[in-house]
Amino acid sequence: MPTVTRLERQKKHPERVNVYLDGEFAFGLPDIDAARLSKGQTLSEAEVALLRAQDTLAKAVDQGLRLLASRPRSVHEVRMALARKHDSVVVERALDRLTAMGYLDDAAFARFWVDNRTAFKPLSLRALRYELSSKGVPEPIIQAALADVTESETALNAARSQLRRWEGQTRSAFREHLIMFLQRRGFSYSTSCEAIRTLLEQLDEEQPEFFADA
Repeated sequence: MPTVTRLERQKKHPERVNVYLDGEFAFGLPDIDAARLSKGQTLSEAEVALLRAQDTLAKAVDQGLRLLASRPRSVHEVRMALARKHDSVVVERALDRLTAMGYLDDAAFARFWVDNRTAFKPLSLRALRYELSSKGVPEPIIQAALADVTESETALNAARSQLRRWEGQTRSAFREHLIMFLQRRGFSYSTSCEAIRTLLEQLDEEQPEFFADA
């Protein structure tokens, strides 16, 4: 049976330990798992296989954590990323582990995505639905995330975000630029026109000198 001949903490990842069996590197383990081993300990083939599986799972979980460190992601996004390096069994076990740890939650991800878009890049409900769907978020979760989003208000906020960009143009040029912008964001023609009409009324009242032809 294989014998543990060396346990060596990794230099780049001190929370992991390299395990050597019969004088040769066999696999790495998180230190919490490696703590159960000792030099001179013999292992059955089944035990070695189990430890290798634990190492593979730990690597998949670590990969998932690195992905999630940059921004929240849907379960589908993480699954697709992990599937490039691991088989389906390891991927699903890693997803279960990440979910249990509180790092994966499609409902929380959908709320984050909608809130972020609403604050920094207002989009139509149709566009938001498409983005969430493309990230594999289930339809019931999408519906819940969009329940409090008002299309007309979002369109108006999107229009307001362009005020500084087009200040000093003629009223007609401003209207033309804005309606094209809103439609690129996924808003319908009627919703775009309503938002522009509301914004023009506000500008006439609050900033009458906004347009070049004022």
